[in-house]
Amino acid sequence: MHVPLSYNLRSLFVRRVGTALTVLGIGATVAVVAGILALQQGFRAMYAESGRADLAVFLRPGSTTEGYSVFSRDRGLKLIKKLPEIAVDAKGIPLASMECYLAVRRFRESGGETNVPIRGVQPPTFEMRTDELHIVEGRNFAPGSDEVIVGQRLVGRIRNCHVGDVLVLNTTPFRVVGTFACDGPYESEIWGDLDRLLDALERYGPNRVLAQLRPGTDVAALSARLAEDKEVPATVQTEREYLTSQTIALSGVLVFLGGFLGLVMGIAAVFTATNTMLSAIASRSHEIGILLATGFRPLPIFASFLLEAVLLGLIGGVVGCLMTLPLNGVETGTTNFQTFSEVAFAFRVTPTVLGTAVLFSLVLGLLGGAWPAWRASRLRPTEALRRT
Repeated sequence: MHVPLSYNLRSLFVRRVGTALTVLGIGATVAVVAGILALQQGFRAMYAESGRADLAVFLRPGSTTEGYSVFSRDRGLKLIKKLPEIAVDAKGIPLASMECYLAVRRFRESGGETNVPIRGVQPPTFEMRTDELHIVEGRNFAPGSDEVIVGQRLVGRIRNCHVGDVLVLNTTPFRVVGTFACDGPYESEIWGDLDRLLDALERYGPNRVLAQLRPGTDVAALSARLAEDKEVPATVQTEREYLTSQTIALSGVLVFLGGFLGLVMGIAAVFTATNTMLSAIASRSHEIGILLATGFRPLPIFASFLLEAVLLGLIGGVVGCLMTLPLNGVETGTTNFQTFSEVAFAFRVTPTVLGTAVLFSLVLGLLGGAWPAWRASRLRPTEALRRT
């Protein structure tokens, strides 16, 4: 014989105060975990989904990020000219650009300081990014000038990033002449002319070479060949692979933080659910005795109370997801531990986040209801009927 589901639903309604408290406890736990996962998903998506497979990033051998890589100008030019895998434009000029990169301390509008990425680029960079980079205010900087353009995510977050403002880098003033939008982390950067920024920042040479590859290029074979090249050795990755590799450290920290908070708050939520179910058993001893006396076996009793606890968890999970949904698209900023610079991005409440949150809430309900359900199934009919 099976205990009808309506019995458990009525029980949750009758004990609505205890049910509400348990649901809120589980919901708050789920919302915290889901919020951190949404943060991690937003950060990862900004990098991984924006990189292109037809662009190659060339770094100094052994470098894992452009901040630790450096080329001499001669070696960068030689690399661009000698590789047949690099695509060319209508005039036969290689679609490749040397770029410098440095994280510079800047003041936030809200107070405090942070590292902001400064990137020096050459005109081919814009030619390769015609479809993805757009000037949304002002104009592009003139090559060879002390002008810069600012990623739109920095506007309102970092001082002196509006069109017409002046940014002083070391002792050189640069005029902000435009704001740009671009896929990925580049919207959190300041771009200017490569030569002028190398001079102002007192840098030796470019940090990387960015090039558009010819269709059908085997990047793995190119990487293996350049690793053994005596003249211009380099590490090669597609831009998509490179950007994805830049998310490992912070994504790992966020996942760990979500797991740790989920564990700590989950223990409290499990105790709350256990207490609620034990209270339910205490107040329904007569009902359990009647069920056992009328032929219901211990296993259906156990399954019935366990199902009730799982329903509590499920409702708490739905509440937690509803609490998390308003975060979707909300912009925030944090430090990328691999580049040690601030990046701005948005929370992403994806189906994966919601599915993980609901599964987590079901586990909380299951753990919270296992012991009370076992106790209910172990009651003797005569003992249960005598309880008041």
